[in-house]
Amino acid sequence: MKKIYLVIVCLCILAFAVLPAQAFTAKDLTVTVQQNGDAEFVLNYDLSWVEQAAVFFKIADPAGELKQGIENELNRPVTVVSARSSSADVIIPSFADVSQKDGKTSLTTPSFTFSHAQEAINKYWFASLISPDFTPKTTTIIFPDGYTASYQNLIDIPSVSHQI
Repeated sequence: MKKIYLVIVCLCILAFAVLPAQAFTAKDLTVTVQQNGDAEFVLNYDLSWVEQAAVFFKIADPAGELKQGIENELNRPVTVVSARSSSADVIIPSFADVSQKDGKTSLTTPSFTFSHAQEAINKYWFASLISPDFTPKTTTIIFPDGYTASYQNLIDIPSVSHQI
């Protein structure tokens, strides 16, 4: 009986050793800018089983971490509308600067980065077990008139100006 138990334990250890260290993977980010400069961020992502377990057991708080991370990065308060196991929806008041000139409105989004997200992950016990990818595969910024700016695989998103 002990031999069977030992074989099962060894197989489990071997299975965990050869499993890829999958982690949080940003898939796509859509930023919808309103006429008044407010914006809605919708981030779609995948979580590893370790991260899902951490959320399930309330060891990690994705909504709180997301809120804190964005507020620190953009230096403004945000509202997390929802944070699920595959997506998050965030409202950011006054995200874009709004200016008027000759009767036309210009909106300018700030540059922002996801490179600071690793710092938030490092404080959790499971940080050494994962290698997260915070770079969205596609980032799309949508302005009120339908104009879009898209970026592929950028962790640092540049500022975008658009006249509507």
